[in-house]
Amino acid sequence: MSPRPFHLAFPVHDLAAARGFYGGVLGCREGRSNAHRVDFDLFGHQIVAHLDPAARPAEHHNAVDGHDVPVPHFGVVLTMADWHALAARVAAAGIAFGIAPHIRFQGQPGEQATMFFRDPSGNALEFKAFADDAMIFATG
Repeated sequence: MSPRPFHLAFPVHDLAAARGFYGGVLGCREGRSNAHRVDFDLFGHQIVAHLDPAARPAEHHNAVDGHDVPVPHFGVVLTMADWHALAARVAAAGIAFGIAPHIRFQGQPGEQATMFFRDPSGNALEFKAFADDAMIFATG
């Protein structure tokens, strides 16, 4: 069975800022929306920004390969070409990287390109890519 799109609903403090970030910076097509939520197409996956004016980012981190990885976070495994294009788009938009684009686990099973940044509401996102998708679930 081929993978199906996932669905993720998450809080944002400002829908206009979410539209600017997800639609403008990340290039997500907008789907259904109303005064309290906006659906976005995130590389074929359905994400829904729900308005919560009191939304605050989680500040927990775990150490991974020498970096403090924010938890929780979400994102998509992209092709390497799409990952590089997204990294350039995010940098050009002036978005600060929490963890700059780099190669993690170099020379090991699961080697991957990764980057972390936050949306305007502080939700942490990770986008990654593998030179060989067979390594996505590789174990050491």
